[in-house]
Amino acid sequence: MLMPSFFRENLFDDWFDFPDFRDLDRTERKLYGRHADRLMKTDVHEHDDHYEVDIDLPGFKKDEITIELNNGYLTVSAAKGLDKDENDKKGKLIRQERYAGAMQRSFYVGENLTEEDIKAGFKHGVLSLQIPKKEAPQVPEKKTIMIEG
Repeated sequence: MLMPSFFRENLFDDWFDFPDFRDLDRTERKLYGRHADRLMKTDVHEHDDHYEVDIDLPGFKKDEITIELNNGYLTVSAAKGLDKDENDKKGKLIRQERYAGAMQRSFYVGENLTEEDIKAGFKHGVLSLQIPKKEAPQVPEKKTIMIEG
């Protein structure tokens, strides 16, 4: 029987989602949603003169992460490809696994920032960004000259 689905999820999943203790990994899906593996969990802290942004990227290396600033949008991208092959002594294939994935997230930081203003660090699977607060340059006020006569 065909079941209606939206965005590759079954329409009736939430209606008939009874607790099943045999499948304990559902706890994480309930906490972060059905697509938790494709999310960048992010914490943003505001200070007086800057913002601190911490993005969880477990399993990624520093060279697999790119940060771009374009038209006031800061875009963090992470992409990974992994191949694992295991053979026995005769060369017969026992297991073959491949994983490739990419995720991206954008934040509007303002058009007054440059790449030199933003500081980034990556340690223990957490990307830390320091983004300064910059105000827009003041547009000079129009001054009217009075005409005599």
